[in-house]
Amino acid sequence: MKALKGPALFLAQFAGDEAPFNSFENIIEWAASIGFKGVQIPTWDQRLFDLDRAATDLEYCRSLQDTLAKHDMVITELSTHLQGQLVAVHPAYDEIFDGFAPDHVKGNPDARQKWAVDQLLKSAQASKNFGLTNHVTFSGALLWPYLYPWPQRPAGLVEEGFKELAKRWLPILDEFDRCGVNVCYEIHPGEDLHDGVTFDLFLEATNHHPRANILFDPSHFVLQQLDYLQFIDIYHERIKMFHVKDAEFNPTGRQGVYGGYQSWIDRAGRFRSLGDGQVDFKGIFSKLTQYDFDGWAVIEWECCMKHPEAGAEEGVKFVNDHLIRITERAFDDFASSGIDHETNRRILGLS
Repeated sequence: MKALKGPALFLAQFAGDEAPFNSFENIIEWAASIGFKGVQIPTWDQRLFDLDRAATDLEYCRSLQDTLAKHDMVITELSTHLQGQLVAVHPAYDEIFDGFAPDHVKGNPDARQKWAVDQLLKSAQASKNFGLTNHVTFSGALLWPYLYPWPQRPAGLVEEGFKELAKRWLPILDEFDRCGVNVCYEIHPGEDLHDGVTFDLFLEATNHHPRANILFDPSHFVLQQLDYLQFIDIYHERIKMFHVKDAEFNPTGRQGVYGGYQSWIDRAGRFRSLGDGQVDFKGIFSKLTQYDFDGWAVIEWECCMKHPEAGAEEGVKFVNDHLIRITERAFDDFASSGIDHETNRRILGLS
């Protein structure tokens, strides 16, 4: 068996304009001071990271790694969640998702998509430059407005949507393959890849591309009421990344999975800091260990109540308490009989 690594922290929810969250060096020093061993970097936040330089400048990459090494830390993965979202956007969301794009492509969906694809291609090269093997992103969504089958979806609509999604992603997946990096889609509401069935549809549309893989985040499955432990049993060969994030689902007589358009604090399904929700992390860490997952346990802090710094500090201990020290021998080795091959044959009546 292999052991998970951690704890690591996704920096997206912590980057800010004030110290210690306003520069790469400052935020790394802070993360190390509370016990993190790795960081997952949002490539869109230029306060922390310059993607253009990381894709072309090995000296820049070395300088970031040197900063990390001073604090005994590493980069676990790069993230293009926001850029990946823009690879496929239904027109209903054009204006909202323009907020993820730079000014020069806003209001121009075609230019915005080309920019997003270029960002993904640069991230493939940047990941290679850092010696990384996994990358996390969103799939984007053409079909999300048609999630509920009313009004009745036209025949072939879903198939056409996944055909187009695959067409947009295949050149990106091929480039990541050339760079030796897996693309790990975070299975997430709002994306066309939001559960196991939709991931299967995407795999089929991409001819089961070997670089199309999964970031496993159980919080999104709690909010969908999906069996996240069985999900690991089914998809463990494709799970290459892990976000440690908690959630709870408390349906009432007035609302359920859809949430009634309520804010996060008033929804039946809510993200919570680690240990404050309902996710069975003992079961998850055991399942991942059983299937030889040796990636990073990366905390993605999101909570509608708790302060992020408190969530990060508590999260370090939470992950450390759940990491499993792998045994080097079977528990019943003390009772081994030491019987050899010939004895085994005699026991079976084969001598």
